[in-house]
Amino acid sequence: MLNAPHTPQFVARELPLIVLHIRFGYILFPGFQALDIFGPLDALNLLGQQYTINLTLLSTTLDPVATEKTSWWKNPINSTFGESVLPTHTFDTAPELDVLIVPGGLGTRAPAPLLDPAIAFIKTRYPSLQYLITTCTGSWLAARSGVLDGKRATSNKLAWAQTPTMGPRVKWVAEARWVVDGNIWTSSGVSAGIDVAIAWIASVYSEKAAVQVVNMMEYVRHTNSTDDPFARLYGLTNEHNSTNQDVERRSVLGRNEKELTNAEG
Repeated sequence: MLNAPHTPQFVARELPLIVLHIRFGYILFPGFQALDIFGPLDALNLLGQQYTINLTLLSTTLDPVATEKTSWWKNPINSTFGESVLPTHTFDTAPELDVLIVPGGLGTRAPAPLLDPAIAFIKTRYPSLQYLITTCTGSWLAARSGVLDGKRATSNKLAWAQTPTMGPRVKWVAEARWVVDGNIWTSSGVSAGIDVAIAWIASVYSEKAAVQVVNMMEYVRHTNSTDDPFARLYGLTNEHNSTNQDVERRSVLGRNEKELTNAEG
């Protein structure tokens, strides 16, 4: 439910100062999904009117990175409609980061070794991050880096059939708009990136900050992370389409049975 309209406060004098989580990095690669970048980015743009934060845009080179131009795929109907983003740093020159955000899109399907630098960067930088956030099939890159092994995560529901192959050790959750496991936040497809960004803002900064952002965006947010309409659309259920979810339960049951046997003995 939206709160009553209010005048945006561009200088948040009454809000507490937050000194952590101010250095955001966004990974770019050819064929990224536009809303995976610009949806969460706009939420963070507005957060930047309440708190001092900064942004680094990362890619292999400093050349413009396009949504529609890749070296390995050509639009079948020759459409050239797309956008480009100019990186601020390469993976080799990236500054220290607190939060790393990984988008998805067609480009996450690029053949090896095109994504190797991005995957290596995720793996190398994750230990020093406060948070890792992925949108859509951006979780595939995180999974390929190994940082999702043993963790719960989600991804785009239309592309779910490919998801388990990207991270066989990941506990993939089919019925989820977004999933939080420790300091890793993963979202479902495309527009779900906005919801995970807003949920993250509410958790890390404050609900007040999140409400101010969504009201300025005029966006109706999803607040239930387990309610994913697109899982229902594609007939995905936790029972039949989530992976590795029973490993922990079997371990617990095994321990309980062993304890019971020992007690009886």
